[in-house]
Amino acid sequence: MNENSMKSFWKSYLTGLQLHVAVVEYTKVPRSWNDDNYTPDVNKLYYIQEGEGYIKIGNRTFYPKAGDLCLMPADVTQSYGTINENTFGKYWCHFTAKLGNFNLFQVLEMPVILTVTDHPLLKDKFDRLMYHYKSEEWTADLHVQATFLEIMAMFLEQTDRVTINAPTTSSFEKMNVVLSYIEEHLSENISVDTLAQLVHFHPNYFIRMFKNTTGLSPIHYVNRKRMDKAREMLTFTALSISAVAEALGMDATYFSRLFKEYTALSPSEYRELLLK
Repeated sequence: MNENSMKSFWKSYLTGLQLHVAVVEYTKVPRSWNDDNYTPDVNKLYYIQEGEGYIKIGNRTFYPKAGDLCLMPADVTQSYGTINENTFGKYWCHFTAKLGNFNLFQVLEMPVILTVTDHPLLKDKFDRLMYHYKSEEWTADLHVQATFLEIMAMFLEQTDRVTINAPTTSSFEKMNVVLSYIEEHLSENISVDTLAQLVHFHPNYFIRMFKNTTGLSPIHYVNRKRMDKAREMLTFTALSISAVAEALGMDATYFSRLFKEYTALSPSEYRELLLK
């Protein structure tokens, strides 16, 4: 995938990414560690530290080694097991990642195994992930999500074998048309009827399809994209707040109220914060 396609994908679809880290642990697996031809409903991430064994994803069998990061996607038949007494010692994590009703890895195809180039850095991230997962601090969940996303970003940055399976569903093909239109018309009044007409859907059906694909309603998605654009303009331009509002097709009062709803700061407070 080229860089522009990847950026477009992240901006369009990952706005609605729903991530949940279910469990994080380090285990030296027993010789009896084994399961055959099962289909998990969670994604699994293994970071191998020592030992030998195998994992099978679909019809492909892999023999990860120390330093390998392994991604085992949900809803795919898989097996795993030991091959001798020198069993895996591994960090492991079970998680879900949804784009609407779709598993992220139905849409984003990534390699099963990545040979990591910076072991101390990744090991530190897994140690932090496990620490925050077991912490009782009220901010622990935020730290878990942030650290896990750092690990996934590291995976993506170190591989050039990432593809988007947009044709997997016709909904994604149609959504590309809709999302591109939204991106190009943020300064205009964008109605559900207009978006539905682009893909020849009844508005009620379109709303359901849009939310199933992105995890957000059309209006919520449009407003979020406008606020993303507003943050960008407030950060990188000297435009007045009223000019930013006008550029997004909104009156200043409504813009300020919506911006605070999404960021917990007024536009002026946001800009002042940047200057500190």
